[in-house]
Amino acid sequence: MVEAVLQSNPEYQKALADQEIEARAQRAIRKRRLAVRGWQIGIFVAIFGLWELGADTGWIDPFFYASPSAVIERLVDWAQNGTTEGSLWFNLWVTMEEALIGFVIGSITGVIVGIALGRNPMLSDILSVYIKAFNSIPRVVLAPIFIMILGLGLASKVALAFIMVFFVVFANAFQGVREADRDLIANAKILGASDWQVTRSVIVPSAMSWIFASLHISFGFAIIGAIVGEFVGARFGIGQLISIAKGTFDSAGMFAAIILVMVITLFAEWIMTLIENRLAKWRPQQSIDVQ
Repeated sequence: MVEAVLQSNPEYQKALADQEIEARAQRAIRKRRLAVRGWQIGIFVAIFGLWELGADTGWIDPFFYASPSAVIERLVDWAQNGTTEGSLWFNLWVTMEEALIGFVIGSITGVIVGIALGRNPMLSDILSVYIKAFNSIPRVVLAPIFIMILGLGLASKVALAFIMVFFVVFANAFQGVREADRDLIANAKILGASDWQVTRSVIVPSAMSWIFASLHISFGFAIIGAIVGEFVGARFGIGQLISIAKGTFDSAGMFAAIILVMVITLFAEWIMTLIENRLAKWRPQQSIDVQ
């Protein structure tokens, strides 16, 4: 009797309909995630399977394109016995240290300068020509200059990683400030908020999506900067391993170092995503349409 009364209640029926829609949406999201993961794994297996098959059958020259099995063997050998330049983990740490320091300093500086210039149109107009001029310089050509000035040690690699990161983060932070909702800014000022309060409570949250978008790719640029610096001149590091492998025509060593860098960069991207999700809980979750 009670169940019949509940089923005839419009609000009860609406609640059931909402629950069914939510359940369908969750099932669709899980199905899509499984499909994406399946395609990712399938493409990975197809690429490396064709690569291995091509090297084994002679479709591609294994002298220039070492097979995946040879690359894995080289990585295992490096991990167990070390490289010609010492332990693999030491060389990896050298590169990561250079990239991390450059990434942190470049990101913080880029965010601060981007927000400061975005909030000060007069100053941004004055400095815009100089920023564009420095940004137009190819980053690779700065590596010999930094090494000549700062030497072969840590400082020159950090400087190059910093330059690679700074302009990416700066541009996104600056644009994020410019894209902030003017109505929200005006309302905050009407309510008596100071410039600092507007920047902290309105501008920075509005620009966070832009800033995180730049951080996702800037760590890869930091690694590129560190490796290019090592490639030009260094005693240790992944870039030095690549340079030695190039000089000895060791294609397996070159691909092994490249794949190692790719894995580290993907891991850093995953960490950055976790941090973004934690700091941006206010942002609505993305969903997909359910037919």
